[in-house]
Amino acid sequence: MTPNLTYIVVVGVLFAAGVTLLLERSLTRVLMGVILLGNGANLLLLTGGRAGGPPIVGTTDGAEMSDPLPQAMVLTAIVITLGMTAFLLALSYRSWHLNGHDEVQDDVEDRRIMDLADRDEGPGTDDADQPDSDDQLDGDGRPDPDSRRPSAASLAAAAGGRGREA
Repeated sequence: MTPNLTYIVVVGVLFAAGVTLLLERSLTRVLMGVILLGNGANLLLLTGGRAGGPPIVGTTDGAEMSDPLPQAMVLTAIVITLGMTAFLLALSYRSWHLNGHDEVQDDVEDRRIMDLADRDEGPGTDDADQPDSDDQLDGDGRPDPDSRRPSAASLAAAAGGRGREA
C-alpha cells in the first residue's frame, strides 16, 4: 500500500511544528511540541499498516487481515505521549506556582560557559592563555591565583626537606 501524499505532508508539518515548539523556552510551548510530535508519530505509524478486516483468526481470511503491529505501536505511542504530557504539565504547574511564569531560565553555570566561549572567539586566540583544567576560576572567568595547588617541590620545601629519600 502506498501512503497518500496528504498524509505525508501532514506528518511533515506536525513534525516540523513540534520540533519548532520544542526549541522554545516556554514549557507550555514545549508541551504543545511534544503533543504535535506524538500525533505526527501516530499518523506516521498508521500509514504503515494496510487496511483490511479485523486481525482475529476465524473472522477474516489471512490475506485480507490488517496488520496489527502498527495499531499496537500507535497505542504504545499514545501512552508515551500521555505520560510526557502529564510530566510536562506538572513541571509547568510547579514553575508557575514558584516563579509566576513557565519560562525556563538559563543556568548560572551555562551562562559562565557561554561567556568563556564568547571571550575565546575571534582571530588570534589560542589555548596557551587558557587556564589549566585544575585551575579555579574567579567570578570573571579568570584563573584565581589563590586556588592553585602547590607543587610537590614547594610542599617538600615547606616541610623542611623531609621528603622520601631515594
